[in-house]
Amino acid sequence: AGCSSTSVRQSCGASAAVTPSSAAGTHHYDLVVIGGGSGGLACSREAAQLGQKVAVLDHVQPSARGTAWGLGGTCVNVGCIPKKLMHQAALLGVAMDDAGKFGWSIPGPVSHDWSTLAQAVQNYVKSLNWGHRVQLQDRKVKYFNTRGSLLDRHTVRGLDAKGTEMTLTARNIVIATGGRPRYPTHMFIHAWTEVMFGIFNKVTFALVKSHGQNLSRMEDCGASVYVGLECAGLLAGIGLDASVMVRSVALRGFDQQMAQLVTGHMEARGTRFHWGCVPTSVEKLPSGLLQVKWTEVRSDLERVEREDTFSSVLWAIGRVPETTGLNLPQVGVQLHPDTGKIVVATDERTTVSNVYAIGDVAEGRPELTPTAVKAGKLLARRLAGQSNQLMDYHSVPTTVFTPLEYGCVGLSEESAESRYGKDNIEVYHAFYKPLEFTIAERDASHCYVKVVCDRAGVQRVLGLHFTGPSAGEVIQGFAVSVRCGLTYAQLRDTVGIHPTCAEELTKIHITKRSGLDATVTGC
Repeated sequence: AGCSSTSVRQSCGASAAVTPSSAAGTHHYDLVVIGGGSGGLACSREAAQLGQKVAVLDHVQPSARGTAWGLGGTCVNVGCIPKKLMHQAALLGVAMDDAGKFGWSIPGPVSHDWSTLAQAVQNYVKSLNWGHRVQLQDRKVKYFNTRGSLLDRHTVRGLDAKGTEMTLTARNIVIATGGRPRYPTHMFIHAWTEVMFGIFNKVTFALVKSHGQNLSRMEDCGASVYVGLECAGLLAGIGLDASVMVRSVALRGFDQQMAQLVTGHMEARGTRFHWGCVPTSVEKLPSGLLQVKWTEVRSDLERVEREDTFSSVLWAIGRVPETTGLNLPQVGVQLHPDTGKIVVATDERTTVSNVYAIGDVAEGRPELTPTAVKAGKLLARRLAGQSNQLMDYHSVPTTVFTPLEYGCVGLSEESAESRYGKDNIEVYHAFYKPLEFTIAERDASHCYVKVVCDRAGVQRVLGLHFTGPSAGEVIQGFAVSVRCGLTYAQLRDTVGIHPTCAEELTKIHITKRSGLDATVTGC
């Protein structure tokens, strides 16, 4: 896009300058955003709508497997969107298993075609890539397909894939570069072209080319990061043999009772878990399979060496912030010494007063698309002088799209105990059976709701947790009420919609403290 700009004088390998605009004063732009993901695009479009002159720089460095993608960032290309579509494919497989009991006659055998799914997902993602470019054009946001870095607090250097360099200046700069998958550095890997690196980045799209239908056995290393479980769940759901290797706990940072219900359901449906295990090597065999070796830690004194072969290995061991090459420390932007993320204040401002950071690259922020989008919009309004509102990062709802979905908002039971004390919280809970599970004779032993309350006064709801169908849809509605200070009495006074899973939250009345059976009976 930079090559076609009439405001940029450039030649291959040479530098270029942008003619300043009078609208931006002495700078070329009011705002330059580095990073074309969800947060960066939301910030740039909002700023442009408020009359700011805005530019976006976005360039995806190819992965170790050579994978790159278009405008829109992780969520659109290799994150939330493809994940949810593939999760839906797995749910449809379960629905077909149920269909016979509901009177449907489906001629067999039923099989899943990976290439059809992957191509359909890619086609939809590409339509979103194009849509983002059109939206930027409609808002008169200048888009440069270049890799940005800071020369000083007001000057950005852009370098595209052909080596063409450009510089432009701005009153304010927003860093919204997100993160990339963490690579394992503690072990020997002799098969880089066959090993995928998670968090969905570089995972499912490349598989159709590199493996086709040969994904007979898949090893997923990592479950503390929720996408590791999501990936294993959807792969198992379309009929593949999936295993998960877990070093410590699943879904670290989430309510651990709920995490155990999620993994328990996955195990019951055939996903194997290797608990307390640390991979030590991956080597490609002459047969083309991957030999994975790991250490099973049974105790401080007992360790057992294991090995097995798989057709593919996926690493889902976390993400690292995309700050390399941005030249941030050189211009005074402080990075957190442990995480490498950008240190920000409550208004997203970095240690350089006109440079801001939003989304996954910012220290202490939830790594969630909606928070980046909201933070970006609010920041744009403040920079345009239209608002003083800050982003509120408390009680942000989220959902883990495992085969049995888990949605939550607010504090986990462990966090509530730590903050308020075990004797000062009340936990209401219930095991329920979705109506859809009855005729299908599905196991509902992991369907559970939990409401964590402050025991004092009006029993304000501190956290709300739900495992079951459509957990995201359920929690999204309750999240509004939790943010408005929902109390247990208000929850109980709410009339539920019958028959739904969500109504179980309005009927909840048994406390853990009571020791009574929390299984729901009747309709």
